[in-house]
Amino acid sequence: MRVKINLQCSSCGSQNYLTSKNMKTHPERIEVLKYCPKERKVTLSGKSL
Repeated sequence: MRVKINLQCSSCGSQNYLTSKNMKTHPERIEVLKYCPKERKVTLSGKSL
């Protein structure tokens, strides 16, 4: 079952991206490098709570 999640910037806290993940095969937390338009640089973004 795929679940939609928001990716939240780790430094400023803004939620910039929406993605989905399969909870059965990957139950762990997602962390990826994404561009933050608020800070205008690439930052680590993870699953928001």
